Amino acid sequence: MLTQVSIRDVVLIEKLDLKFANGLTVFTGETGAGKSILLDSLGLALGDRARAGLVRHGAAQASVSATFEIHESHPAFTLLQEHGVDIAPDEEPLILRRVVSIDGKSRAFISDRAVSSALLKRLGALLVEIQGQHEQITLTDTSLHRDLLDHFRIPTDLLAQVAASYNAYHAAQSAAEMAEAGLKAAREEEAWLRQSVSDLATLAPQEAEEEELVSERTNLQREERQIEAVNAALAELNPRDRRNHSPATALRAASRALSRLAMAESDAASPASPRLAQGQEVIIALEKAEEAVAEVETLLSRLAQESELDTAQLEATEERLFALRATARKHHVSVAELPQFLADLQARLSTLDIGELELARLHQNVRDTRRAFDEAATRLSNARQEAALALKTAIETEFRPLKLERARFEVAIQPLPEAEWSVRGKERISFLIATNPGQTPGPMGKVASGGELSRIMLALKVVLAARSDMTTLVFDEVDAGVGGATAAAIGERLSDIAKNVQVFSVTHSPQIAAKADHHYRIVKNVSKDRTGTMAHRLHPEERREELARMLAGEKVTEAARGAADSLLGQGK
Repeated sequence: MLTQVSIRDVVLIEKLDLKFANGLTVFTGETGAGKSILLDSLGLALGDRARAGLVRHGAAQASVSATFEIHESHPAFTLLQEHGVDIAPDEEPLILRRVVSIDGKSRAFISDRAVSSALLKRLGALLVEIQGQHEQITLTDTSLHRDLLDHFRIPTDLLAQVAASYNAYHAAQSAAEMAEAGLKAAREEEAWLRQSVSDLATLAPQEAEEEELVSERTNLQREERQIEAVNAALAELNPRDRRNHSPATALRAASRALSRLAMAESDAASPASPRLAQGQEVIIALEKAEEAVAEVETLLSRLAQESELDTAQLEATEERLFALRATARKHHVSVAELPQFLADLQARLSTLDIGELELARLHQNVRDTRRAFDEAATRLSNARQEAALALKTAIETEFRPLKLERARFEVAIQPLPEAEWSVRGKERISFLIATNPGQTPGPMGKVASGGELSRIMLALKVVLAARSDMTTLVFDEVDAGVGGATAAAIGERLSDIAKNVQVFSVTHSPQIAAKADHHYRIVKNVSKDRTGTMAHRLHPEERREELARMLAGEKVTEAARGAADSLLGQGK
């Protein structure tokens, strides 16, 4: 249950701490006093959308925390575990907190663990249900009626069986349809498939083959360029045109010419000239140059012999690369995708070859899963028929004290076409109402008035409350549009619900307020040009005065006080 709400700087509320107990708690006050602010604050802590307008004027941020005490088996703890929020069931209390800054940004916390607003909202929905004064309109939404009926009396394991069997049937249908479509497509392109598989199998593309071929071709082309360079160098050193002397020949000729001159001068009787010494140096240099050139020729020749190019390998590499790329372009895939493409085509051929047997097996699976779904859905339909009668009886029993004793409630169960079958079964559920004798039951939104919808919704809450894990129900002006004895009847039903679930009610009805276990008055105070909303828990005498105000209006009379005493005497 909700044990405490702490509000800071929300609209007109500067600071407000309220503690709550089990039973029925009512909030009363004049129109505009701030009762809606109190509900908005609670909604904020439960994960409702944050708005900058909620921050009190002059404050930097608004914050609201709601404290709960719940039993260890409550689904809230399962939800927290699923989202990795480590809060043990015995770690009480469970505190939901929301902080909203002046720019509208918000932060959410669960027992001081930072969480997303979405998780806070999901958790809040498991703890508190707020029924707004206009939310009875949701009763006119037939898409919700099936869930309400199932929640009333359908075993959860039966619902799970129907969902599982439908999913299995749907999956079997999808598999059979895919196989049938594949088989049909394979038959239509059988000739192309077989030729393509034959061609690709002959080509036999390998994983990463393109990269290997490109690398191999690059290496062979590099070797080709190297050999061409060596041969060009050798050609320069040994020209084929004999009219052009090679460098070695020229060096030898120059060396011989200088040697003859040196010999001639050494035979002469004249003393040696300086040029003779220089000539000897040149001859030595020429001889060294000749030796170097000869060594270069030897090295180049050896390199040329060792660097023999395998032109056939280069051609084969380029042809293989061209064949792979041409085939890839033909089939609109990359070279790297060719092996998988071949495998896919082979699988399609395999589908064609063994498809008939596989398709027969899949169709049998469809029949088997369809039969299982039919059986589970039939059990669910029968259970819903029984639940519909029980719900009709329970709701109409609640109608009598709510002054709807002449109304008839019906649950219409209509078979759905097969195309609309789902995990929820095979039927559409809708609630119908007839508010007057002799009237044909019809859709609630067309038959019931706003006040009648409020009471119908309340009857549903009474019937469903005992079967819910919800810890707290909040009714916002459920008495709208009714008064007198009807309002008193609504108060009785709220009091009955509060025996099993904590109930809060914002009300303008003294008849409902008189049934409360706890009574708060919401007031608006204006002081020093500042307006603030406060909530006061009323003691017995204060409560009497508040009921009298609600009965008499602005001027409280003794007669109103006497009427208040009468209501309180009939209350608890």
